[in-house]
Amino acid sequence: MASLTSVILDAADPTAADRFYADAFGLDAQVSARASTTLPTGFRGFTLSLVVSQPSVVNGLIDAAVAAGATTVKPATKSLWGYGGVVRAPDGALWKVATSAKKDKGPATLEIDQLVLLLGVEDVLATKKFYVGQGFTVGKSYGRKYVDFEMPSSPVKLALYGRKALAKDAGVSPEGTGPHGIAIGCDSGPFTDPDGFEWVKTSG
Repeated sequence: MASLTSVILDAADPTAADRFYADAFGLDAQVSARASTTLPTGFRGFTLSLVVSQPSVVNGLIDAAVAAGATTVKPATKSLWGYGGVVRAPDGALWKVATSAKKDKGPATLEIDQLVLLLGVEDVLATKKFYVGQGFTVGKSYGRKYVDFEMPSSPVKLALYGRKALAKDAGVSPEGTGPHGIAIGCDSGPFTDPDGFEWVKTSG
């Protein structure tokens, strides 16, 4: 079974980006930054999602991110599915912090239950077929709308979403130019998917 080991984000100042992720979210091994002078403009075609246990954790992580230099894209609020909000990191990546719970059931922490990389793709079914061919196992699949993959041993989970729908969920325009600004670390590869997302082989 294929494993997604890490996410490498393009940044003008990778040292500052690494410090942000450590300070705001406590992420180091799962997320890192690399220097780039050709950063994309507009929507990069992906979001990163932090899944947590309750609304107070959402608020705590968003507050920590803003204090570390992020900007609010969608303030945290209740919805039909739960509670969450979106911030833009100083390097430009979009982060959604969310929970399916609508009420707190315990003390507030900054603990993250799951880190999910959502790729915005043009054809969900075609891209799903591509990833199955790369050794990924489908978990949930909702036709042409959404797919996630079974990755029990991976520190980062992978999911596919329509590009326009993903941008709408994040609260931004789907328009964007230039590279995606991300490399995805895996235990196999390298390869590039049908939407131009770059995968690189990593050691762990």
